[in-house]
Amino acid sequence: MNGNGRDADAPVEIQRREDHRITRGMGDRKQVEETADRIRDELLLTLAELDRRRERALDVRYHAMQHRTELMAAGGVVLTVLGLGVGYAVYRMRNRDEILRRKRRKALTRAWEHPDRVASSAEQRPLGAELGRKLVLIFASALATAVARNAVVTLVPSRRVPASAMGVYKNT
Repeated sequence: MNGNGRDADAPVEIQRREDHRITRGMGDRKQVEETADRIRDELLLTLAELDRRRERALDVRYHAMQHRTELMAAGGVVLTVLGLGVGYAVYRMRNRDEILRRKRRKALTRAWEHPDRVASSAEQRPLGAELGRKLVLIFASALATAVARNAVVTLVPSRRVPASAMGVYKNT
């Protein structure tokens, strides 16, 4: 048996379908033409359906109607964010002088209390903490350099010079 229920050595029989109720009284040519017409009609129907789906997929109005609620919600969110941004900008514009005075008072207070740290509001860290932070940064940068070097060596193929050309120079 060869998988389709026939012996491999047996000749293949062509079964006539003349006794079937649909093809009764038709010759081979007529059956082939009818089959080709049916397949052609199915293909045309499939192409028409694909064309309809393509048009629908590219139709913006159709999708806008299908997703009206989502679009309305997204538009509401955008308008709300835009309104809040404009409101905050107006608030900052109207209160800019007060905000600037507040920042200046804070800077003067900081300069009066800590004249050695006029430009920075950060507290001085202990020597051990600064040393530990710098050691961690050195270790991290060394590790990143080693990883990058390994990646370059792995990704870029090395040029191998043939053994015959090892002692030969181009300009000699």
